[in-house]
Amino acid sequence: MRLFASALVASILAGIGSQAHAQTLKVDYDLSLAGLPLGTAALSSTFAKKKYQVEGSVRLSGLVRLLTGVRGEAMARGVLSEERPKPASFAVISISSSDQRRVKMGLRSGNVAEVEIDPPLEPKPDRVPVKAVDKKRVVDPVSALLMPVTVSGDPTHPDNCNRSIPVFDGASRFDVVLSYAETRAAEVPGYSGPVLVCNARYVPISGHRAQRPGTKFMMENKDMSVWLAPVEGQRVLFPLRVSVRTMIGTSVAEASSWSVEDGAQVIRANGRRPVRAKDAVRAGASQ
Repeated sequence: MRLFASALVASILAGIGSQAHAQTLKVDYDLSLAGLPLGTAALSSTFAKKKYQVEGSVRLSGLVRLLTGVRGEAMARGVLSEERPKPASFAVISISSSDQRRVKMGLRSGNVAEVEIDPPLEPKPDRVPVKAVDKKRVVDPVSALLMPVTVSGDPTHPDNCNRSIPVFDGASRFDVVLSYAETRAAEVPGYSGPVLVCNARYVPISGHRAQRPGTKFMMENKDMSVWLAPVEGQRVLFPLRVSVRTMIGTSVAEASSWSVEDGAQVIRANGRRPVRAKDAVRAGASQ
């Protein structure tokens, strides 16, 4: 949940191109744990030619918010390639009632150039050292949500599920390995159509604490999945739903609204007539 919270964020277009030529995908999510409402998240992904910027936020609600005070914001930008995003920068802040941590990372062509973690992680004897090679040809947790269509033709071709995503979050390096499960129909406000359902596996490489029960649980966890929907006007798939079994129940992030804005209009993903942007459900967490 902390990784997903880091990846869900919201804000404004900044420095990636003229707004007249930009297209923005906005998705709101409802979060739950063991069937109980947990909070909300919002993502705003802007595309200008091959450049992208993803921003978002996550906030818990109700008693959970009162007890933990947890919230998070993050941002990533870079260039989309045919294989995977090539991020240039990544930043995330996670805040709870007991602590706060900021991570900033700069990358060049998918290779990590610099990392700043404040406060630094405490040394632990069971933490697997991160090698220099572990920081090459990687994506950050936010950019990892953008999945270029790798098979020509139908973006929901089953082979578009099958991929391994090399993720580095500033402290740990791991792979998210996806495999095709099924194709099904999905419908949320703003999107109606087919989605790829992909099984997911977590494969730690370095930076993790090898002896922690949670690490071992996730390594053996076979109950994780993501639903990927095609983004209108882009050769990109984006999560509509993420489900992860945890040690205390299944956590789910499920889209409650989806809109693709191009100029002053919102493009309906199902191809129906556009509606005006001011009438669309806009992504963004409540401040």
